This record gives sequence, C-alpha cells and structure tokens, in this order.
Amino acid sequence: MSQFVSSAVSFSSSKYPDSLSSALYKGQLPLAQMLSSRLPWLGNRVVAAQPHFHVACQLFCNDLRMFSKEEPGPSVQITSKEVFDREEKYGAHNYHPLPAALCRGKGVFMWDVEGKKYYDFLSAYSSVNQGHCHPKIVSALKQQAEVLTLTSRAFYSDVLGEYEEFITRLFGYDKVLPMNTGVEGGETACKLARKWGYAKKQIPKNQAKIVFVEGNFWGRTLSAISSSTDPSSYEGFGPFMPGFVIIPYNNLEALDEALKDPTVCAFMVEPIQGEAGVVVPDHGYLHGVRELCSKYQVLWIADEIQTGLGRTGKRLAVDHENVRPDILILGKALSGGVFPVSM
Repeated sequence: MSQFVSSAVSFSSSKYPDSLSSALYKGQLPLAQMLSSRLPWLGNRVVAAQPHFHVACQLFCNDLRMFSKEEPGPSVQITSKEVFDREEKYGAHNYHPLPAALCRGKGVFMWDVEGKKYYDFLSAYSSVNQGHCHPKIVSALKQQAEVLTLTSRAFYSDVLGEYEEFITRLFGYDKVLPMNTGVEGGETACKLARKWGYAKKQIPKNQAKIVFVEGNFWGRTLSAISSSTDPSSYEGFGPFMPGFVIIPYNNLEALDEALKDPTVCAFMVEPIQGEAGVVVPDHGYLHGVRELCSKYQVLWIADEIQTGLGRTGKRLAVDHENVRPDILILGKALSGGVFPVSM
C-alpha cells in the first residue's frame, strides 16, 4: 500500500543546502525509491530523515521549478516576506508553515504571491485530493449558496436526506451523522462507542474505555490530545480525559491483550498513520484488528479522515484488506476542501 501514499512538496531552505535533498517520513522509503526510479534527475539524494509529519518532505525543492514555468498572475500586492511577518505578528502559533506564501491553486498546482508555481503533493492533508478548485465541486457550492445558505438542524432540509441516503449506500452503513471537522467526527465516534458500551455491552457506568495506538493523531481538542503520545500536542494542557488506553501500533498481540478488558468498548485506529510519518502497517494487520474486535465484542473505529476517498488508490484504505469497520470516520476530501464537513 505504501506505493500509493503521497507526501508534501516543500522548498529548499538554509537548513537543507542541497536543493534536491529529501526528508522522507519514517516508513516512507518505498515512495522515495519509486520517485527516484521515475525521476532519474533525483539521483541517490533521496534520503529517509525526518520522522515528524510537520516537517514536510524536501522533495524536488528549487529544481522542481525547472518543470513548471512561472506563469503570469496578478501583479504582486504583497511579498512573501510580508506575508510571513504579518502571520507571525498577528496569528497565534499552532504550526510551523513551510516558507511559501500561496495565493491560488488549480488542479495539482499552486502559486505563491510572486507567481512561482509548485506541485502540491500534500493536498492540504488530503482535503483537496480532487485538486484545487475542482469545477464540479465549486459549482455545487455556488449553486446551493445561491438558494439556501443555512438552516441548522432545527429544521428539515430537502438536500440533507438526499446526501445521507447517498453516502450510507455508497459505503454500506446504516446511519450517518454529518459534522463539521475531522476531530468532531472522532469525538462523535468516541461518544457513540461509549453509549453503545453501556447500552449493549453492559459496561458499568462511567467505566468504558477506548483503546488507541502510539503515534495516533485525530485533532487538537482535549479528547484528541488525551490519547496522544506526541509531547508537542499534549504538553501544558492537562489534566486529560480518562478512559483512554494506549498500545503500540501494528501490534496484534498488544491489541489482543488490551481487548481482554471487559470494560473496553472500542478500538480507534488510522489504517495508515499520517501525523506519525505515513506509517503503513504490516499486511494482515487490519484483518487481525477486525477479527479481534469481533472476538471481544469491541467496536472498531477506523479513522479514514486522511486515508479515505481515494488517497491510497482505493476508496478506503481498509479496502486493501477487504475488511469493514463498525464505525467509519471521514472528512477532508469529503467536500474537496471547499466546505468544512465530516462524518
């Protein structure tokens, strides 16, 4: 599956004097080999180095511009440095952005304020898998915005049921609860699993547990960071939510042991870990997860927010092993990036 996993194009900086140097995430060497074989000018300078998802792959860098000529755009109203300085001054820190001040995109390309053109391999963490400004998606957004802006769930809508019917039939599930963001999808899945645990598994009140894996990432809310093993996500924000158990990723023996606890109601996992470094589990891991969750009467929650909707070459990443989770979380590419929606 790793051959389908994409990563980010970023840009050369003083930290990486060789403009062709590549920092590939842990577990992503097959992608590096694939790129090197298809793009001989990369040579042997593709190296596995950075394990953290926030540090983007140093792929192509300045040399990429040889393949994408700078196209004319609107006259520069602001420089990249001015963009960087303004965000640094007025924006609360939460990420380490790559040094490119983007102003527009089309398909697989993006342009910065000086008109430089880039390939977008990151795709906004999978939000724009369909490409920037996809005409069909943008047209649907405009069409609805001109008819009815917002109703809230206080009323029925003539199009909500149509969407719910389509999406449940497409993925083969009974119900769908639309939300706004991916982390809301995760929060809702956890709430649903706890509710199910008390009602169906007869777990004693307030004792339900959910199992997560090391390196997981599903957002920055208090619940999400309570399951995190990344200090940059959780340090300084305690105390944390109770009832979360953390085990190693890609380890069926550890999962078997954890699920023996009768108070466990769910196991939540990314089929391919994103933030941890695009980590692909061993073949058979997802099949084993399905068997163990069924054996111990535990709900399997698959977090496909980044991997779903074609990112890995199939509709869902779990489809590579022909298994079906009990709860499926989708987001990002669900709207092509033009509207915040998850489920």
